Amino acid sequence: MGRNAHLQTDEASMYRVIGKKFAYHGTVNHGAKEYVRGIDYTNTAENFFSVFKRGMRGIYQHCTSDHLQRYLHEFDFRYNTRSALGIEDAERAAMLLKGAEGKRLLYKVSN
Repeated sequence: MGRNAHLQTDEASMYRVIGKKFAYHGTVNHGAKEYVRGIDYTNTAENFFSVFKRGMRGIYQHCTSDHLQRYLHEFDFRYNTRSALGIEDAERAAMLLKGAEGKRLLYKVSN
């Protein structure tokens, strides 16, 4: 967390303490059916995690904390290269292959 970072949350009390560690902490009040207040909104984060949770239940069913970051990276790629942003299958596949260039996935061999 950088001192220049902005945090945008709903008004849940659990965010008050951590919000003080940011340069700015903006909130929206979902309880009052408020979803945007000026520059503050949580829709993007809520949408991303909604897609992530659906994918984890529907595709993978189980994820340990050991591999959580890998799953999050995969869904981050999917979310940021979705058709709604104008990126179609061929371009997405080319980006995927370019990102894998020169890399190997290694797992520890257990005895």
